[in-house]
Amino acid sequence: MFNLGLPEIIIIGAAALLVFGPKRLPELAKGLGKGIRDFKKALEGGEEEKDAELPPGKTPTHSVHTKSDEHSSEEEKTGKRS
Repeated sequence: MFNLGLPEIIIIGAAALLVFGPKRLPELAKGLGKGIRDFKKALEGGEEEKDAELPPGKTPTHSVHTKSDEHSSEEEKTGKRS
């Protein structure tokens, strides 16, 4: 994808260190890692896991609609399968 070698990575890291400083750089890296992790969870269906973690008696505040939900409601209306 990107043809980056060790010298290029070192230059990018040094530039980031100069721009953001040694105190802010770990915070930015932590935030970037958390963002990537949350994005991957969302792609894998992390919303379903959040609903499963609710205590008994609590209902989710949002509903998740999928393509299969749309097809099943159409089938109920028409009585036909697509």
